[in-house]
Amino acid sequence: MTNVHQVAKNQLMLLKNGAAFFPQLCADIDAAQHSIYLETYILVADETGRMVTDALRRAAARGVVVRMMLDGYGSAELPSSWIDELRAEKVEVQWFRREISPFTLRRSRMRRLRRLHRKLVVLDGELGFIGGINIINDVSSREHFNSPRLDYAVRVQGDVAGDIHVAMRRLWGMVSWANFRRRGKEIQRFVLERAKQAIAPDITLVLRDNLRHRHDIEDAYLQAIAGAQREIIIANAYFLPRRVFRLALVQAAQRGVRVMLLLQGKIEYRVQHYATHALYDQLLAGGIEIYEYQPSYLHAKVAVVDGQWATVGSSNIDPFSLMLALEANLAVQDAGFAGELRASLLAAMANDAIRIGDGYGMSRSWKDRLVARVSYGIVRLLIGLLGYGRSI
Repeated sequence: MTNVHQVAKNQLMLLKNGAAFFPQLCADIDAAQHSIYLETYILVADETGRMVTDALRRAAARGVVVRMMLDGYGSAELPSSWIDELRAEKVEVQWFRREISPFTLRRSRMRRLRRLHRKLVVLDGELGFIGGINIINDVSSREHFNSPRLDYAVRVQGDVAGDIHVAMRRLWGMVSWANFRRRGKEIQRFVLERAKQAIAPDITLVLRDNLRHRHDIEDAYLQAIAGAQREIIIANAYFLPRRVFRLALVQAAQRGVRVMLLLQGKIEYRVQHYATHALYDQLLAGGIEIYEYQPSYLHAKVAVVDGQWATVGSSNIDPFSLMLALEANLAVQDAGFAGELRASLLAAMANDAIRIGDGYGMSRSWKDRLVARVSYGIVRLLIGLLGYGRSI
């Protein structure tokens, strides 16, 4: 039985992995009466992608307005036939920055790396989903894992869903205008005036954009870390925080807070993976516990502080999410919701992760240490080319 948490005027349901998320999403799509907005970074032409798009087609067939926005890089491998089928059955589809050139590092071109990384759905303006789960099979034969990626989403019914609806409609309208005028650069000027909207003291929708709200998600983390008194648990797929973030975690540990990081144990993207390892010695020396998830890829972007504050969303704690992408997180101050997420993360650390020992640095070969340093240098170079070189 899935727990439903009442927070202010919102009902929240924590969903772990695709096994819980996709059936609930499709059931709610089938119940929608007026409108459906969906944003995702990745849509893959697999069984899961077919299940979700079939539900969208059924909705459009009964007269529901269905609008789906895909990131042009994350969903680049989606066959054009899928888009043609959807459009033929009255599902509106738009691309966010479909053009991207990997062959130049000029800053004007690097702006194209600013991606739509949000995973949002809103139905009838009253029911929404927010989290980190892309529309892709949890278990892929190509990855040779028997376990699903570890990830989370939140089903929310209430005021927050209305605010998600506002955010998605604004971006849809802005991208529609930009595509019509063939002026993709205008997306850079997109501003969500309520990108950090306090729905109530206990629940906050935090959206990151590239103009007025560059640091809102990072600031939400830093505020929670600064106020921590007993425990901080962070599970993040790509963990490469700025110095100020690392210092905040070390300072928390030094004042007696137990700080636990659940990070990627499998190599998905080599440069990012080894760049994170370059930070291990500093974090371990600061009294921070590090666990690496083993059964499959870790894709979660969640945290719990003192068993009271929790966040679930799409934002990694790395420069690409915190400085480039459009992201969406939900921050919740509620012992019931935070406690459910905390229990799930503690179980993952106890049963599905290995703890990195304090002698990690000494146990590595000189080649491993070199790879980590070079990887970290590559990431710093890329961020420097974007004008953020001093940030990590």
